[in-house]
Amino acid sequence: MRQKVARLVNSDKGLSLMYVPALCLFLLFVAYPLLSGIHISFTNWNGYSQKYTYIGLENYSKLFTDVRMKKALLNTFVYGFGSAILQNLFGILYALLLNMKFRSRILVRTVVYMPVIVAQLIMGYIWYFLVQYDGGAMNDALQLLGFAPVDWMAEGTRAVWMITGINAFQYIGTSMIIYLAGIQGIPQSLQEAATIDGANAWNRFRHITLPLLIPAVTTSFMLNLIGGLELFAIVISLTSGGPGFETHSMSSLINYFYFENQNAGFAAAIGFATFVLVITISYIMLKIFRKREVEYG
Repeated sequence: MRQKVARLVNSDKGLSLMYVPALCLFLLFVAYPLLSGIHISFTNWNGYSQKYTYIGLENYSKLFTDVRMKKALLNTFVYGFGSAILQNLFGILYALLLNMKFRSRILVRTVVYMPVIVAQLIMGYIWYFLVQYDGGAMNDALQLLGFAPVDWMAEGTRAVWMITGINAFQYIGTSMIIYLAGIQGIPQSLQEAATIDGANAWNRFRHITLPLLIPAVTTSFMLNLIGGLELFAIVISLTSGGPGFETHSMSSLINYFYFENQNAGFAAAIGFATFVLVITISYIMLKIFRKREVEYG
């Protein structure tokens, strides 16, 4: 009996059976909710009632006319690309710095990475108590220095960029770790040969380090971009999409229409549109980065 089981496990059929649990979980938690959401997006369901009516493509046509949707789409691009650029810029700078040998560099790496392990919702509330108008730490500091307090989240554009910066701050550590691993994988002999040839630090970085880091750039940028395009918890905890609808992302707008507006059909349409948007942008950016990897390969 044991021999039969061993032969089955070691056979191609047995190895294929190992995928069944993962496939079941995928169907249950990914495929089924996705298909259910697409189904709901063709209805006027309010999210609670057992009755609903099919309305065709009405929810999808509304995506192109709703002013709130247009603002959320613009914000989503800012959150995605803005966060990704900031995270990768500072991530590679930290990686270059912390690749040097100095005392307490392990401690500095830990401090830089620490925000990553904090839940997004908690990070949002931490910053909420820092930037709030009455009693916020930032305004208390300004008043101690003789300046008037600032209502940091009262103006939509400033609030959007502050959310982008906060999201970037939280996940700089992820980029730092990826780039640090990439830098440590570059043969030291290449750097030494360039130094002997008279190349300064900038030229060594430009012509050796950066080209060899393109695979790391691809990984880091894609992770940061997808996370930014799906930004939700920080928006909810900091502004709840306000003032008005000025800081909503597409993800937080789903929450608004489903729970506050009781328009589950339109929320499902936004959700599917967000899914398509993230997949499309990720595919395009991945193709661009892969091409750069080939050029430098």
